[in-house]
Amino acid sequence: MKTRIDKATSRGHANHGWLNSYHTFSFADYYNPERMGFGTLRVLNDDKVAPGEGFDTHPHKNMEIVSIPLKGHLSHGDSTKNQRVITVGDIQVMSAGTGIFHSEKNDNNQESVEFLQIWILPKQTNTIPKYNDYNIRNEIKKNELSLIISPTGDTPASLGQDAWFSLGKLDKGTSVDYNLHRQDTGVYIFIIEGEIQIEDIILSRRDGIGIYEIDHLHINTLVESQILLMEIPM
Repeated sequence: MKTRIDKATSRGHANHGWLNSYHTFSFADYYNPERMGFGTLRVLNDDKVAPGEGFDTHPHKNMEIVSIPLKGHLSHGDSTKNQRVITVGDIQVMSAGTGIFHSEKNDNNQESVEFLQIWILPKQTNTIPKYNDYNIRNEIKKNELSLIISPTGDTPASLGQDAWFSLGKLDKGTSVDYNLHRQDTGVYIFIIEGEIQIEDIILSRRDGIGIYEIDHLHINTLVESQILLMEIPM
C-alpha cells in the first residue's frame, strides 16, 4: 500500500470576501508542484460562498465536474439551458466536453452555501456537454459506504470516466471495508467531518488521503464521521 496524506492545514487558501475556498490540489493562484492531483482527480475545492454571491458565468472544457452541497442552496445555470437549485442530499454532475458556460451561485440571501467542487479528467475528450443533478437521499445508508457514482449504471450518477464515488455517514466505532474495482485505480478519501483511522494513520476533519497499489481498505471511525471516497484511474 502506498499513501499520500494531505492535511487540512496544508491546503491552499483563498478568501475573496464573497468566496472562502480551500484547495487540496493546485488551483488558480495556489500552485504546488507536489499537489497537482491524484490520478485523474484534478481538483478538490472546499468552497463557502456568501449569501447572494457566486461564480459568474465562465467556461469549462474537457473536464468532469461534481458538486456536493454540504450546507445551504446552490443555484446552477449553464449554456445548455439548465437552471437548477440543489441542496444537501443532492449532487450535481457536469461533463464539460467540447465546452460549456455555467454559473454557480448561492440561492439564499440569508445564509452561506458550502459545497465540495471536484474535477475529474475525462476518459474521452471533446464529448457532447451535459448536465444532471440527482437526489441521493435514498441511496445513503447509515454506517455503510454508499455508492453514488459509478460507470456501471447501477447508481444515480455516472461520469465520463471510470470512477466510483461513495459517501459514508458513520457512527463512532464503526468499521467498514472497501474493495477496489480495478487494479489500475486508487482511492482518495476526504474526511468531511469527524475522525477516522486507516491502519496506523489517523485523519481528521477536511484531511485527505490518497491510497494506491492496494485492492482492499479497512476504515475505523474514532468519532461520528462523514467521508467521501473517490476511486479513480491512476
